[in-house]
Amino acid sequence: MTLPHGEVQTPAFMPVGTAGAVKGAFHSDVYDLGYRLLLANTYHLYLRPGSDVIGEAGGLHRFTGWNGNLLTDSGGYQVFSLSDFRKLREDGVEFRSHIDGSYHKLTPESVVEIQKVFGSDIQMVLDVCTGYEASRSEAEQAVELTTKWAGRARRAWQECGADYAGVAFGIVQGHFHSDLRRRSASEIVELDFPGYAIGGLSVGEPFEQFRQTMGETAQLLPWDRPRYVMGIGTPEYVLEAIGAGIDMFDCVFPTRIARNGTVFTRDGRIALKNERYRDDFGPLDPEWSADSVKAYSRAYVRHMLMSREMIGPMIGTLHNLGFLARLVSDARAAVARGDFDEFRADFLRRYTGCADE
Repeated sequence: MTLPHGEVQTPAFMPVGTAGAVKGAFHSDVYDLGYRLLLANTYHLYLRPGSDVIGEAGGLHRFTGWNGNLLTDSGGYQVFSLSDFRKLREDGVEFRSHIDGSYHKLTPESVVEIQKVFGSDIQMVLDVCTGYEASRSEAEQAVELTTKWAGRARRAWQECGADYAGVAFGIVQGHFHSDLRRRSASEIVELDFPGYAIGGLSVGEPFEQFRQTMGETAQLLPWDRPRYVMGIGTPEYVLEAIGAGIDMFDCVFPTRIARNGTVFTRDGRIALKNERYRDDFGPLDPEWSADSVKAYSRAYVRHMLMSREMIGPMIGTLHNLGFLARLVSDARAAVARGDFDEFRADFLRRYTGCADE
């Protein structure tokens, strides 16, 4: 993808910087790992520090100091997760802030304007996400509103003017009903967005359900546009997505588990707080540790974690991000060679065989 802040090779994992930073990592370290696209959260940044502050700073890139590309989500998922505090309307969604209880309203047009102020390289349109237990009627309503809002958002994006170079992605909903997914994909693709996301996945469904719905929906999207599955970040899910033709994915999982002492290795996830690593002086992963963390042993990182020193979670964070960067890079090379299925099978055979968890 060619974006305002440089090219991004796909498939691409996007580290999540909810409030404008990847927790436990400097921007320079994330950049050095090869990442050129981060995700930031429209809902959280809108509430704090506020789009007015970010606008005064000259946009999100200048405010945060990140020189690569930024994708900002629409805030729709956060509003969905706060369902007790929201009301869906024909023109938008009303909700209460989780910070101070104040009332706010987001519309398709206002979300486009907020992300324009941010200077987002990729902005997501406002949609309605449904949980795994949602009823058929709730799923139908979500599809209907998502399509209506997407049309309004696209018009607002087209009217942004020459001073905004970012692109907008549409989002496909439909819950786990194949006919609703087909309907949503058809309606969203007809709007001719530069890229498309598959929403409403990774909301508590079994892996097989995820695999089926993602695979079926991916086939409904244009092959000459980027395809994005929201909210996945484990090796199993990432490789499944790449195999289905997905170009982009994001998740807080790799950095969240790192802060709690769990890291990826070629032999599966390991929980460094376990007593067995107290005197393990080997690297976090003998083969796939990034250069920036190779000097740190499992025993040392465990000691930092048990001592509650900040560097422990920071080392784990950089390691997990480096591990995923290596995984995606190797998968990209396998796709180019034409042996991705073999690569995936070999990786998973070892990865799922010896983990702590």
